Amino acid sequence: MASESNNKPPRMFKDKLLSLFGIGKPQKDEKGLPPKAHFSIWYFVLAMIFFSYLQPLFFSAKVETIPYSKFKQYLSDGKLDELTIGPDHITGTLRGVPDQDISTIRVDDPNLVKELSDSKVNFSGQYQNKFFGAVLSWVLPLTIFFLIWRFAMRKMGPGMGVMSFSKSKAKIFAESDTNVTFEDVAGIDEAKEELEEVVEFLSTPEKSQKLGGRIPKGVLLVGPPGTGKTLLARAVAGEAQVPFFSISGSEFVEMFVGVGAARVRDLFSQAAAQAPCIIFIDELDALGKARGMNAMGGHDEREQTLNQLLVEMDGFETNKGVIIMAATNRPEILDPALLRPGRFDRQVLVDRPDINGRKAILEIHSQNVRLGPEVDLGKIAGLTPGFVGADLANIVNEAALLAARNDKEMVEPTDFDEAIDRVVAGLQKKNRVMNAQEKEIVTYHESGHAIVAESVEHADPVHKISIIPRGVAALGYTQQQPTEDRYLMTRSELLDRLAVLLGGRVAEELVFHEISTGAQNDLQRASDIARSMVTQYGMSDRLGLVSYEHQRQAMFLPEGFSPGKNYSEAKAAEIDEEIARLVEETHQRVQKILSERRTVLNELAALLSEKESIHGDELRKMLAAAKPAEKASSSERLSRE
Repeated sequence: MASESNNKPPRMFKDKLLSLFGIGKPQKDEKGLPPKAHFSIWYFVLAMIFFSYLQPLFFSAKVETIPYSKFKQYLSDGKLDELTIGPDHITGTLRGVPDQDISTIRVDDPNLVKELSDSKVNFSGQYQNKFFGAVLSWVLPLTIFFLIWRFAMRKMGPGMGVMSFSKSKAKIFAESDTNVTFEDVAGIDEAKEELEEVVEFLSTPEKSQKLGGRIPKGVLLVGPPGTGKTLLARAVAGEAQVPFFSISGSEFVEMFVGVGAARVRDLFSQAAAQAPCIIFIDELDALGKARGMNAMGGHDEREQTLNQLLVEMDGFETNKGVIIMAATNRPEILDPALLRPGRFDRQVLVDRPDINGRKAILEIHSQNVRLGPEVDLGKIAGLTPGFVGADLANIVNEAALLAARNDKEMVEPTDFDEAIDRVVAGLQKKNRVMNAQEKEIVTYHESGHAIVAESVEHADPVHKISIIPRGVAALGYTQQQPTEDRYLMTRSELLDRLAVLLGGRVAEELVFHEISTGAQNDLQRASDIARSMVTQYGMSDRLGLVSYEHQRQAMFLPEGFSPGKNYSEAKAAEIDEEIARLVEETHQRVQKILSERRTVLNELAALLSEKESIHGDELRKMLAAAKPAEKASSSERLSRE
C-alpha cells in the first residue's frame, strides 16, 4: 500500500507538468468532460514577448525624435543636459525640461565628442546586448510555425495525425449502441439458429466450457449481396450485449508497406482489452484473397496484411472471449488458410429468402408504414421471387413514397405493384412516345409472350402485361408470378420456358410477316437455355449424358468466365446443330400454339393497345371463352381429314 501511495504523486505531477506544456491528454473534470480552457506555458511566453515590446511605449517618458541638425543646434545653444550615445541612436534630456527627452539618429560625426566636451555636456556610451534579439529572431518564427502545426493537427481530429496510419479504423459500437436483435432479422431462420450458440457463449461462456467444448474462433457469413449478413452480425452483438468492432476489409490495406499489418495488430489489441466482444470484418474478400493470385508478385502489402491476420487468428485463445465474424459474397477466392479449422471454423450460408421469409421481411419493414386493408403481403412476397432483404425494403419504401406523392392516406396494392415494376423493369418513361407502328408491334409481341405462357403446362401464370416503356430499353414486359419457389428444373419446364421466350418473336411473324429487333434479349436468353441443356445438363439424346462445358463463376455474383472448350471441333459442330434443333422445334411448337389462338391474340392486342396494362385474370377469361371455339374447329378439321 505504501508503494502504491508513493507512486501516485509523481504520476500526477508529471501529468500536470505535461499539461502545462500542452503535451498529452488534457485532464477531465468530475463529470468526465474535458475542461473548457487549457493553460499552456506557451501562452506565458507569448505574453512576455509582447510585454517586452509594448513596455517602452506605455511606461517610458515622452520622447521627441528630432533631426540631427536640430540636435546640433541644441548643442551649440547649450540646451542639452545629459546624453547617452548608442551605436545607432543618441538620446538625452533638455536643460530646464526634465519630462522631455529627445532622440536622434546618430550620423558619422568625428567632432561630436570634442564639441560635447567643449560644451561641458555630460555624456556616456551605451552597450547593446544583441544575444536576446538574435535568439528571439530564431525562436519566435519557430514558435509560430509550431503553434500553426499543432492547431492544424487538432483540427484534423483524432486518428488523423501523422503517426496514426497504423491505428485501426474500426468503428466501435458499445453495448447500448447496437440496437439490433434477432427480432429485426427475418427470412434467414437457419442462419440465426447457427449463431444462437455464439450468443450463448458470449453471454454465458461457462455453459459451453462446462463439458469441455469450445466455441468456434471465427464465423464466416457467405451469401448474395443484400441478404443481411452485416445486419445478422450486429444482431449477434445486440443479443449478447457486447461491444461490436466493425471494419471493412479494404480499410486495412494502404499504399504504405506494413500499415495494414499494424492496423490488424492494433485492432486485435483493442478487442482483447474489450473482451468479450465481436470483431466484424465486412467484405473479407478484399483482404483475404488467395495468395499467389496477384500477377504483379506475391509480396505486396495486401498479402502481408493477410499474413498478419492469419497469425492473430491462430494465436487467439478461446477463453479471451473475442469472436471474429466476417462476411463475403465471394468465398471461392478466399485463401484456404483462412477457412481451415481453428480460424474460420464455421461457414453460415445467408441465402435468398423463400416466400415465407420474404413475407416476414416485408412485415418487419412495413411496421411503420400505414398499409391499406387490401394489401396482402403474402401476395407481394409471391410476386418477388429471388428478391433479397434489401430489395424488399426498397419496395416497401418506394410504395410508401408513391402513395405520399399521390396524397393518399394509406399505401394501396397498386402502389406496391408500381414499386415492383420500378425495381424489376425500371422507371416509367412517360415522355417516350412510340409511333403507331412500333406500338402495334410491341402490343402483339407482349401478347404472344402472355398467350404462350398461359398455354403451356409448366410455365408460371401471367400476372401483368404492359406496353408502357420502362428502364433503358424495355418497350413492354410480361410479368409472371410463380406459384412456389423452385430449386430444380426439369427438361419439360426448360422447354416451356424456352417457348415463352420465343412467343413474342413468333407473334410478330404471324401478324406482320416481318421481324423486328425487339426480340434480341429474348433470343439471347433462349440460346443460353438451349446451350445449357445441351452442354451442361445432358438433356440431349444425340450427345448423351456428357457435360461439355465447365462454367466457372462466382457462387453469388453473376459475373463469370469460361475457361474454353475442352472438346473437338467436330463435337462443337454437333453441339451447335443440337442447339439449333432445340430452338427450331420450340419455334414450330409456338407457331402452332399461336395459330390456334389467333383470335385471342388479336383480341388481347386490341385490349392491350387500349388500356396499355392489363392483369393476367383478364387474359385467362379470354382464353377460357375461346376454348369451345377451338374444340369445335379442331373437331371439324378431324372430320374433314
